[in-house]
Amino acid sequence: MIAFGPVPSRRLGRSLGINNIPAKICTYSCAYCQVGRTMQMEVKRRSYYSPQEIWQEVKAKVDSSRSQGLAIDYLTFVPDGEPTLDINLGQEIDMLRPLGIKIAVISNASLIWDENVREELSKADWVSVKVDALDEHIWRRMDRPHRALGQQAILQGILDFSKDFKGMLVTESMLLAGINDDEITLLGMAEFLEKVDPAIAYISVPTRPPAEKWAALPSEKSINSAYQIFSAKVKQVELLVGYEGDSFDFTGNVERDLLAIAAVHPMREEAVRKFVQQAQESWQVVEKLINQGELVKTEYQGHSFYLRRPNISTE
Repeated sequence: MIAFGPVPSRRLGRSLGINNIPAKICTYSCAYCQVGRTMQMEVKRRSYYSPQEIWQEVKAKVDSSRSQGLAIDYLTFVPDGEPTLDINLGQEIDMLRPLGIKIAVISNASLIWDENVREELSKADWVSVKVDALDEHIWRRMDRPHRALGQQAILQGILDFSKDFKGMLVTESMLLAGINDDEITLLGMAEFLEKVDPAIAYISVPTRPPAEKWAALPSEKSINSAYQIFSAKVKQVELLVGYEGDSFDFTGNVERDLLAIAAVHPMREEAVRKFVQQAQESWQVVEKLINQGELVKTEYQGHSFYLRRPNISTE
């Protein structure tokens, strides 16, 4: 299936997915990948599906969704492999433009050193690139790239793209316990992200069983520390810890709303107390969520923070 959805996306609203690469053909074999090890490592770009086939399937899905009154905010290239391996990516984006829907690409950035890839990505409205580490040893351990790839060329490609891209550029960094969640590694990542200047820097953690058992969920203290370190360098930082809700305003359910906010931003205790007070609830609501293991309290630089505890799915 090339086109799927539309599905709710925390980052993109209602997203219609485009699977332009057959399953598990990728430039990386990430230790934390939720769909398992890469079956076919590639770095050479080629055609997998014809642009016409992709256009027809996506148009059919859009027409069907519109006939049912379903909103679509983005057409998103988000395959099980790396979307920029598709040599027709730029042409496909051009063909989909007349549908009148914004286009997003979620990439691991492994081929962004290629000027042609940067040119094709620049056609999109929203692009996500991966930055998991600045240290090459850590990068190779986590992302397990094709042997032909070089980290410095990729990092330079991200910087070059960030200077020229007119759309919305975001970054995503996966944290693994004991691998890239120490303060020195996080500071290095944050300093690089400051140069990239993304609209949003997302921090993610493995919330489903990873390809390798050692790719473990970091502690809540590490997650909060990463958020604070990134926030000192980047204008907006958000957590991606598995919560699928799409509303972060007060809706009348204080528990749900508190968890929704704490899944995106660790909240200082003063902010939590103010939120609970505005909802005309008692502090027992917070204690209940902590006792249930849904909310966790952690410290950073003399302040208490509350964040939603990531849930490990066994799906």
